[in-house]
Amino acid sequence: MTMRLRLRLRHLLLPLCVPLFLAGGTGTAAAATPAAVRAEAPAASGLPGAVDALVRRQLAEHRIPGASVVVLERGRPVLTKGYGVADAAAGTPVDPRRTGFFLASDAKLFTAVAVMQQVERGRLDLSADVNRYLTAFKVRNTYPGHPVTVRDLLTHTAGFDNSIIGSAATRPEDVRPLGESLAAHQPRRVRPPGEVASYDNYGVALAGYLVETVTGTPFATYLDRSVLRPLGMARTSFAQPHAPAIAADLARGHRPEGGRQRAQDGQYGDWSPTGAGAVTTAADMGRLLGALLDGGGPVLTERSAGALLKRQFGNDDRLPGLGYVLEERVRDGQRMLVKDGDLPGFHGNLALLPDRDAAVYVVYNGDGEDGVASYAGQEVVDRFAAHFGSAAGARVSASRADVTPYEGEYRSTRTSSSELTRVSALIGSVRVSAGEGATLTTTGLSRDPAVSERHWVQLSPGLFQERGGQDRIAFRDGRLSVASETSVSYERLPWYLSPALHQRALLGSLAFLALTVLALPVLALVRRRSPGTPAGARAAKLLLWTSGALITAATVCFLLLAADPNALNRTLMVGDSPLLAAVPALTGIALATTGAMVVCAFLAWRRRWWRVTGRLHYTCSTLAALVFLGVAASYRLVG
Repeated sequence: MTMRLRLRLRHLLLPLCVPLFLAGGTGTAAAATPAAVRAEAPAASGLPGAVDALVRRQLAEHRIPGASVVVLERGRPVLTKGYGVADAAAGTPVDPRRTGFFLASDAKLFTAVAVMQQVERGRLDLSADVNRYLTAFKVRNTYPGHPVTVRDLLTHTAGFDNSIIGSAATRPEDVRPLGESLAAHQPRRVRPPGEVASYDNYGVALAGYLVETVTGTPFATYLDRSVLRPLGMARTSFAQPHAPAIAADLARGHRPEGGRQRAQDGQYGDWSPTGAGAVTTAADMGRLLGALLDGGGPVLTERSAGALLKRQFGNDDRLPGLGYVLEERVRDGQRMLVKDGDLPGFHGNLALLPDRDAAVYVVYNGDGEDGVASYAGQEVVDRFAAHFGSAAGARVSASRADVTPYEGEYRSTRTSSSELTRVSALIGSVRVSAGEGATLTTTGLSRDPAVSERHWVQLSPGLFQERGGQDRIAFRDGRLSVASETSVSYERLPWYLSPALHQRALLGSLAFLALTVLALPVLALVRRRSPGTPAGARAAKLLLWTSGALITAATVCFLLLAADPNALNRTLMVGDSPLLAAVPALTGIALATTGAMVVCAFLAWRRRWWRVTGRLHYTCSTLAALVFLGVAASYRLVG
């Protein structure tokens, strides 16, 4: 589930928590540095102090237990520091050189490095069909003549459907072999490859499996030998379970729950190339970032490192695009390559400024209030970029071209077409409305939990800049692209797929059915002595009550599932909640009873059951159930 959806659910379902949790910083003395890594430089500027103050404030304001940071300038670490606690229950302080944090999707950078190593050695061809290398299973030929290439996997353009339910595990012992899992859980291909960048975990996991296949070595073992050891990253591991020395110093993930921190699990999983189970320290991550700034260091040639950082694809040529798994950003006039990663209780962000020989990595071991930890990392990246850029924004000339063609509702291309996570589109769509003077207002396009609307000024037809900000959006062929979200785009929806329309339909039909469920038993008691009621009419009323009760119960189960967005993220990834099965099961049974209601509604009019008002009510109830289930089915909520 995306971070924006968690924030939307939080605002819809939960009150804000008010207690603050204070956490201090715990820097450590410099450790022995591998020969291949440049020693930490003196703090030669105000950047370390600015980042240090920002992270301290974030932990205090947002109830995040701990964090770890590394900042590089001139290719050398100028700040390597831990903050707060690694385990809220034990009170263990964070050590930036020993405390392991789960990498989440930041691990994809390691996978890209491994793939580029095999490209250098001639074992992989970026332009080749991935099926050339697969033997145990094949990618389905959904689009004949349009094979998925290795390059597509690294640019999120393979076109696989998004699938996350059950992708994580609570224990490393439950992890299955990578190839076996990929073969068993291959998602549908929902668009031709190379057409649209849409964030894709399966594709990156498959890229890691290609490395495993062509080398004949398990992915975690290969990384350890060919990437981690050469860089001196002794506290980083993709193995599951971890070595005892690493496991002993792992941070625990947390989420706020009332006045305390609740430990999170679910950080393990089959797809280690995407970040499941992978751990690192801030100091170790500084070694990888330093190597990339240094032209690849001991792990890549300068050409391969350059290709990894170079633009390889873009959803719109007027906006930043993607390198290999890294995303371009332009902030304060600086071109950055960034990556973020989220797992239950862990959130990390990294950024490289190749032209400035600088980089930053920050990771948190708590979701924070309102799930704000993901945005907190972006704040650090923005502060990092501002240090090197110009505070004065470039003057822009506004275009007066008509903007009404861009109005409407848009849905993320990352929306699943097959899982109940598709419901994210119901509450996570983007609404675009036209304003005065060729301006636009968007709702639902902000990662900042404090900002619901953003306002945009048109620069040229279809290209807009945020008013008072630096972000840009672009429209082309019914698609909305965002400069700060280059690994996804948004597709315009026809009116009948409008989430706002669907919300009204669901709420209206649910309210009607819920009132009916409450009223029917009362009416039955009042009229219990009414003579001559046909058996068919009594059965019809029972079917109505059953359908309404099932739909109401399914809604309650869904609300319980979504009550805590941070907990929901863990539940979806682990897939172990009975509520995940209860929702489609209840609606599936309701579909059967509603089908019987359709027959009864016809018979009610034909055989004149009840008065006209009673027949009208029954018909309306049947229509309400059909509307609810029809909309629910479109979001994969019906079993």
